[in-house]
Amino acid sequence: MRLRNLFIAVACAAFFTACSDPYKGVDPEIAAKAKANIATATPERAEELTKVLSDLKPEYREGMAYLYAYMPKHDIDTLPVALIKENIEYAYKAYETYPWVKELPKDIFYNEVLPYACVDETRDSWRPMFIEKFGPMAAASKDMRAAIDTVNKSIREAVDVVYNTKRKKPNQSPRESMEIHMASCTGLSILLIDAFRSVGIPARFAGTPMWVSREGNHNWVEVWLDGEWYVTEYLPEKLNYAWFMPRAGKADKNDKTTWIYATSYRPTDMLYPLVWNRKDTTVYGIDVTDRYIALYKSQQAEEGKGTPVAIKLFKKEGGEQSSADRIAADVKLINLNNDVVGQGKTAGPSQDMNDYLTIYAPVNGIFDVEYPAADGTLKRKRVNVEGATEVVVFAE
Repeated sequence: MRLRNLFIAVACAAFFTACSDPYKGVDPEIAAKAKANIATATPERAEELTKVLSDLKPEYREGMAYLYAYMPKHDIDTLPVALIKENIEYAYKAYETYPWVKELPKDIFYNEVLPYACVDETRDSWRPMFIEKFGPMAAASKDMRAAIDTVNKSIREAVDVVYNTKRKKPNQSPRESMEIHMASCTGLSILLIDAFRSVGIPARFAGTPMWVSREGNHNWVEVWLDGEWYVTEYLPEKLNYAWFMPRAGKADKNDKTTWIYATSYRPTDMLYPLVWNRKDTTVYGIDVTDRYIALYKSQQAEEGKGTPVAIKLFKKEGGEQSSADRIAADVKLINLNNDVVGQGKTAGPSQDMNDYLTIYAPVNGIFDVEYPAADGTLKRKRVNVEGATEVVVFAE
């Protein structure tokens, strides 16, 4: 009996010791950073945050400590405890549900799946909502590549949000975008990243503060697959083949405003340039420009394209600055022998303002752009292609 009582006492002591040290089993470096960051909060808040860690399953604690270690000061001080706990529990639910998540390197899972936010958007509860929407799709996918493809193709219908420059602000959270059913490229990227992360697919924010052509900024998404980062976006064509690749691939390494950046939850030696919030110092970045330049050159070599002719179709003259005035319609590029050398559909009102149809002319010279007029007839506009050419046409 004494031996049995001694065993129970030892077991209880071990249990309470483990409970009293929420960092037991956590990587010492992560634990030290988490403790130091939590210590910047008030004593009451620090106690709240530590209790969240203590209440978690032991196998979840290192991931939670990682988030604490690099959490921005405003989140350490104000992020609702219920949201912190919900985020980590649903992230690990994905870990336990989808086979590809267990195969991820730990640093990728921690840095690109666990985070509760992409940039500086409003912090809200998106994991339960998104795992309900995208969880069944992921479960029916044979692997992560198939899951990426399914989420990409289903995102618009699932969340009912379209591109529109009349959105309330660029950095809308998922709920903010879904409430008004519209978002800019920034809000759409946040939606897609969170949809991916909800089912354990590593994703991060990417973009440029200014195209080298000085046509403005753009943001999109990168997903991690088979050890590499791939380019994608809301309503994509296919991985690494977004409409903006020709611009991204021409970034100027001598001009940081044209560089391509990706975000990192873990601090780096540079900030991600938030063009809507230039004073922000909480979102870290990585220079990925060289990868985009190399990828674009590789694609150009493979495809052997000719001279690019960018075509934009608007309802009427004077509406070139409004996404609502753009028309999605079939147009053709025709040579002087009346041969169709290229065709495609122009970008409509729900596509990014920087997105437009590009048709490649096989040689420089005189061509006609054929497009539908407002009355249903076909019109032509003659253009002289001498290198990269932009053509703006009006239905009226």
